[in-house]
Amino acid sequence: MPDEFAASRSSASPNALVRPTRKLLILSALVAASKLAWAGAPYFTDDPEPVEYQHYEVYLASQYLHSPGDSSGTVFDAELNYGILPNVQLHVLAPISFDAPSGQGVQAGLGDAELGIKYRFIDETADHPQVAVYPAIDFPTGDRSRGLGPGRAQLYLPAWLQKSKGPWTTYGGGGYWVNPGAGNRNWWFVGWMVQRQVLPSLAIGVEVFHETAKTLGGESDTKANLGMTWDLSATSHVLASAGPVLTGPSGYQAYLGVQFTPGAGK
Repeated sequence: MPDEFAASRSSASPNALVRPTRKLLILSALVAASKLAWAGAPYFTDDPEPVEYQHYEVYLASQYLHSPGDSSGTVFDAELNYGILPNVQLHVLAPISFDAPSGQGVQAGLGDAELGIKYRFIDETADHPQVAVYPAIDFPTGDRSRGLGPGRAQLYLPAWLQKSKGPWTTYGGGGYWVNPGAGNRNWWFVGWMVQRQVLPSLAIGVEVFHETAKTLGGESDTKANLGMTWDLSATSHVLASAGPVLTGPSGYQAYLGVQFTPGAGK
């Protein structure tokens, strides 16, 4: 809550505060509903390939989203993926989020934690792609009043497929977000990514994805990203992407992170 609003509370009547307070909560819900939901780092679009059995990978990253009247994202987020069974990956994400509406101060703190399970039920062959489902729950650990989360648990139900040939890899799919709460609506995500290994240690990719409206009266949008994965070694990697909004409210998004894959190549 802005300091100037808190300071005026003591001198205003209760009835005078009802309308602005209600507007502030509605605005917070709309802002929280537009937060980043990065999937297959450094892209929004995810892939169906789980971490190998009894192996794990760690991501340490920062994300940024700019939209009309607001900037938001994560100052820092930590993600752990672990192969708990063959073809089954456990996913845990814990972010430190921020929100900076235009003309107001920056709010920062714990964002919404995420727990998911990726299950690949079709392996890739020369004739067909690999396919997986990847349900996830976002828990309302972020403070809604500070714009750090929607204040409600959200459920994501996606399916992904991937095919590779030579230096090329392409994957995509989409899913359905269950997004409860006043003013919110359930929404769809659909995306696709194409990537090429241009050097032994460098892969470049491009993705395009579409999101339907997340709030009542909201707008759908289509975004694009240009990204890269740079292998510093067999176990450490730099990931980055950035891109504009193609259709819908103007804006852009960016991602920068590092990935650690202990045990790779063993």
